[in-house]
Amino acid sequence: MSDPRDDELASLTKELDDFAAAVNRPESAKSAINDAFDEIDKRGLVPGLKIGETAPDFTLPDAKGGQVRLADRLAQGPAVLTFYRGSWCPYCNLELRAYQQALPQFQKAGASLIAISPQQPDDALSMTEKHDLAYDVLSDVEQSVLAAYRIRFDLPPHVTEHMLDGTLAALAKQQPEGHYSLPVPATFVLDQEGVIRARHVSMAYRTRMEPAEALEAVRKIQAAEAR
Repeated sequence: MSDPRDDELASLTKELDDFAAAVNRPESAKSAINDAFDEIDKRGLVPGLKIGETAPDFTLPDAKGGQVRLADRLAQGPAVLTFYRGSWCPYCNLELRAYQQALPQFQKAGASLIAISPQQPDDALSMTEKHDLAYDVLSDVEQSVLAAYRIRFDLPPHVTEHMLDGTLAALAKQQPEGHYSLPVPATFVLDQEGVIRARHVSMAYRTRMEPAEALEAVRKIQAAEAR
């Protein structure tokens, strides 16, 4: 039986390797990807839902074979929805782990955490186990929820030649027909009516809403409802 500490060390080692690969990528590749993403942003193709809009309800499979409905989570309190690109993204790994570390504070504030990606449930399970995630990790394989939240975009074909082999392999598994689409990394904080009270949507995929910012938004919601 393997020592859990060995598994954790192997996981962290791979994560460091992923970061090194991303950081050491040729500048020409980084520039090509960033320019393509900037163009998508300038054209307003992925605006995301705005503050004050009502978030669409959904039901998606979780990492353990169950079904999770947003309305059921909102019945318990506010919700923080985080859309991530996939387990292949080192920045997504950091983000999900940071939210796990802050989970007790969100639970104390009566809020649910929900992470969503277009990857298969088995990849969601791997992500859950890798970081010991104790909140919902859901799969939107058809990307219908990503589209409803206006954060889904098609990856320009010329960009793929600049992506890492591991990323391309993950995308090929995710969308074997070869037409790749992704979510913009995005976080929405919802009140119990499903109204968006805070958000972060950015094609600059290295930037995310910090757990502290999301927690502050949750506390403001709770304070407003207590009046």
